[in-house]
Amino acid sequence: MVESKLFQAADLSMEVVILLFGGMAMLILGILLFPVYAGVLPYYENGLFGLLLVIFAFQIVAMGKTPFGDFKRNGPVMFCGITVAAVGIVTCFIPDLLGNVPRMLLTLLFGVGGLFLLLQMVLAKDKARLWRTYGGIFNYLIVACCTVYLVQILIAVLIFKPNLVPGSLVASAALLYGLALVYLACVVQKISRRHPPAGQASDSATGLSLDNAMLLMMGVFMLLLGLLLLPVNLGLIPFSPSAQLGLLMVLFGIQMLAVGSTPIGAFERSWLVILLGFVFGGLGIVSCIIPGILVVALTFMVGVLNIAGGIVTIAKVSLPLLKERKSGGPIPPIRIKIDSALLLMNILTILFGTTMLVSNLIPGLILGAILAANGCVLLYLLYQLETLRKVQRREMPV
Repeated sequence: MVESKLFQAADLSMEVVILLFGGMAMLILGILLFPVYAGVLPYYENGLFGLLLVIFAFQIVAMGKTPFGDFKRNGPVMFCGITVAAVGIVTCFIPDLLGNVPRMLLTLLFGVGGLFLLLQMVLAKDKARLWRTYGGIFNYLIVACCTVYLVQILIAVLIFKPNLVPGSLVASAALLYGLALVYLACVVQKISRRHPPAGQASDSATGLSLDNAMLLMMGVFMLLLGLLLLPVNLGLIPFSPSAQLGLLMVLFGIQMLAVGSTPIGAFERSWLVILLGFVFGGLGIVSCIIPGILVVALTFMVGVLNIAGGIVTIAKVSLPLLKERKSGGPIPPIRIKIDSALLLMNILTILFGTTMLVSNLIPGLILGAILAANGCVLLYLLYQLETLRKVQRREMPV
């Protein structure tokens, strides 16, 4: 029997996935802004700004693609990406806590970054000048890149001066940017099929594997969420549960798109997994931008996914471990540390999922401590996985 194409390995490159996700985010934003400016729907600007910052951070962490050019995913680049992600997460969760910092940062990333990329494309010898000599699909690449960079600069102006034009034009600009990103993604995908890249950068050169980079982002998310819930439950600062759920769904979607990691386990990055990643991400984007509209549905979904994922992972870790202990064979200490971290992390995940389904089960202060502990365990797990990877690389024959 021929396997369904939906379950076969997806051939979308990571760059194309990032462009499509960004395009989807801007298209959803553009569609939602029409009823928002008509007064039909509420609007949470901090949720939008935080979401955009997290998407920028994802590009930096996943591929080293910054608004100022492409770099290797080394320590400084990863630090910049995680810093941008942290600002985005705090901006989403806590309304107006950072003042104009998110607006200024987005203006810099969109505006100055767009202008820099445009000039780089025009002046660099290995970009537009070289692409013109190839002709064909590369001419479309020049048009697509120019359109994206120019609209990006326009978006920066509208973020910096929000009342400069009527709301309908702001929504139209968001739609135009989304369409430009999708068009660029299609062009890049066609080029990558006709001219496959010679090779991919090794993880050793980038510092963190892509899987572990995603683990780092989730660890930072959980740690910040837990720490912020402490003053929130003391009544010291406001909080947006809608944006929190939305951003969590966006991170679920990003992990599925990037490495096929779902809340219930890791799978091959098939078309089905990518489709679900876009669905999760789309729901999260709506929840970040429009407060309250999906809180009930996403609360139930996140709760069920966390409980199911925690149970499945505990079973996957415990059963092989028990068999190895019965066989009497030695278990490496680092394996014990990794498995222990996985078990503790998923116990905390199940506890978090249960609190999502059963309100007031745990006091808010304790829940914040649990989430912060979950973030710390994730970061500890990341450290142990990186230690194991370095040991394995040293032991590989030259």
